Amino acid sequence: MADAKPRNLRRAALGTIAVVSLWLFAVWPPPVWWRDHWPRETALMREQADGRTAGQAAGRSRTALKDISPVLQRMVIIAEDSRFRSHIGIDPAEIADALGIDGAHGFRSAVGAAWRHRDRLRGASTITQQLAKNLYLSSSRNPIRKVKEAVTALRLELALSKDRILELYLNVAEWGPGLWGIDAASHAYFGVPASRLSEEQAAELAATLPHPRTSNPTFRPDRTLARRNLILARYRGVDVYIPPEEEMDTVLVVPPEIVPPTDTLNVQVPMPLDTLADTASSQTDSL
Repeated sequence: MADAKPRNLRRAALGTIAVVSLWLFAVWPPPVWWRDHWPRETALMREQADGRTAGQAAGRSRTALKDISPVLQRMVIIAEDSRFRSHIGIDPAEIADALGIDGAHGFRSAVGAAWRHRDRLRGASTITQQLAKNLYLSSSRNPIRKVKEAVTALRLELALSKDRILELYLNVAEWGPGLWGIDAASHAYFGVPASRLSEEQAAELAATLPHPRTSNPTFRPDRTLARRNLILARYRGVDVYIPPEEEMDTVLVVPPEIVPPTDTLNVQVPMPLDTLADTASSQTDSL
């Protein structure tokens, strides 16, 4: 009898571990499936709309990465995940900053800071985590669900290339109410395919991603334009902070027109007329 109790405890512990592991890793289809398949619909599409409408929307937006403007790709990385090309699916530095752990002293202080700032985790999500959420999970901010999102993101990184992750993300992301996929969004907002977006248009679409239903080029466009200007500034080499969408109302935004440094422009600046006249006169005198 004395040995039965430890055995039961071990079985209970092993059973708990098995259930938790199954919950953490059980996603279907497995991440490797997406190497050469496109989703007809995603978990987020099913959450936001009925399956038939979601599937049709996804089917219209299967746009290969080569057919998506490189400027748009760059703008999205700047806005959503600046270290996308170098991290492994999660960005520990971004998570620590979002949760306020960097300034904590000791383990208890760090745990307390993390719990107080747990709502900020959305802003620390990488593109891979957002893809994991879109494909398999939901828009819930439950910290426990965020754990599964992180594990799934790591699995996606192991199974897929960075380009494929970005390609899938741009095609399944929501860009407005019921508007799924970058090509559908570029046509809806600007009347052009995703391959022909200008810098301003690409930045405006990237600015839409955090909250596409409440801030986009047609709904509360002022907020979208303010965020667009920050993304454009970062793209053009200005060291600016791009805050989470929730902080946009309290942030000092950059001016709407951002001129890139003159040494990056491949143009010749015309000489003033009086300088041209003096030059021509001196050349005549030398003949």
